[in-house]
Amino acid sequence: MIVVGVGCGPGMLTVEAIAHLRNASRIFGSRRALEMAGPYIPPHCEVAPIEDYSRIGELPEDAVVLSTGDPMLSGLGHLGVDVVPGISSMQCAFSRLRLPLARAVVVDAHGKDESAAREEMLEEVSRGRIPFVLTGPEFDIADLARIMAERGIDGTIIVCEDLGYPAEVISFGDPKHPPHASSRLFSLILVKDR
Repeated sequence: MIVVGVGCGPGMLTVEAIAHLRNASRIFGSRRALEMAGPYIPPHCEVAPIEDYSRIGELPEDAVVLSTGDPMLSGLGHLGVDVVPGISSMQCAFSRLRLPLARAVVVDAHGKDESAAREEMLEEVSRGRIPFVLTGPEFDIADLARIMAERGIDGTIIVCEDLGYPAEVISFGDPKHPPHASSRLFSLILVKDR
């Protein structure tokens, strides 16, 4: 099985990913990933949405499985024999914001204990790192801002929504005036004031 990253939004596939798609005989993925890869899928190819991710191990050996963003950034990369990288939401956000990836640290708060993820974020930002936080739609930005204010942590809270899509929005705030997310598809970046 090959896991191919389709990027975080339309037009973010790599040349290597496109080559794998054009040579595939069977492609599986989420509806969103299939839509992004659609222009590069050959007409003879069997295409099917993945409805039950717990059954991915049952897919044929020659399957190409699509993963949104980069498969190794909280994606499906751990499932593949081969993994083709994609342009991740982190790469996109840090490029848009002109932030150095060398100071980045990934915090996965999607479907995890939010208080533990929040502590990890705040610990990393206190070290001068720039946490890139993969959130779920339920993530409470206002609560994070409140705790930052209580602890005297000054910094910029950045909400990145729908990265790579025409509706992309990047909002800025601070602990006293936190930004708000209006979509379900967002990530969070914390940058400590120097």
